[in-house]
Amino acid sequence: MSKQYHIGLSKGEVASNVLLCGDYNRAEKTAKLFDRIKLTRHNREFLAYTGIYKGLPVTAMATGIGPANTEIALIELSQIAKDLTIIRVGSCGGLQKYISVGDQIISTAALRLENTSLFFVPEGYPAVAHYDVILALKKSADNIKQKGGGKYHIGLTATAPGFYGAQGRVIKGFPILTPDITKYFSKIGVLNFEMETSTLLTLAQLKNYRAGSICTVFIDRCRYKIIDPELKKKAELNCIKTALNGLEILNK
Repeated sequence: MSKQYHIGLSKGEVASNVLLCGDYNRAEKTAKLFDRIKLTRHNREFLAYTGIYKGLPVTAMATGIGPANTEIALIELSQIAKDLTIIRVGSCGGLQKYISVGDQIISTAALRLENTSLFFVPEGYPAVAHYDVILALKKSADNIKQKGGGKYHIGLTATAPGFYGAQGRVIKGFPILTPDITKYFSKIGVLNFEMETSTLLTLAQLKNYRAGSICTVFIDRCRYKIIDPELKKKAELNCIKTALNGLEILNK
């Protein structure tokens, strides 16, 4: 089969276990944990590594930012691979006061603010993580926590289509409709804000794929605190390891 137009991958070049990262640096960090890298492919903003982790074939792919890129990645992956298990390894903003920068958020479901997925399903269609993936990520996070890893939380995520206006960031010269959106979501129990999860979970459900999401809190939106570089490095690595070991648990 010819290469997929955007991701640049062909049949046989993708593992059935996939980690999706927005940041290409995160995909590279993931691949460095592989026992062996079999393939590296870079096309447009999509960067993929396929290799072996503890005997398990895994593909780590950077997709860039946002729901549209996630749609492209998932649909093109589905053309060249079957029975996928996909975990998003991302970053996010925390929306609850008990959540700190460096914590991990495991999504049970995502509030859909983007409309990319609505070209496939009606508006009320739920964007829900697969229960196997939630449980595997929880078990993996518990194991890492026992080894000195950070805290994690499990709950609802809000997926925005943009970084500024859609997430209530007030920027001079750019009036927005919902400047208090973070306060409202905090009141109704949403844990975090990010930009890909609801698209992934919705499209994965249509294909009967196991899918989930785990994100590191880079920004505390309650106290407007940004993670420092050293903690960011450690917390991001914990997130990657949690996802990789989650795949290992799923395949056992």
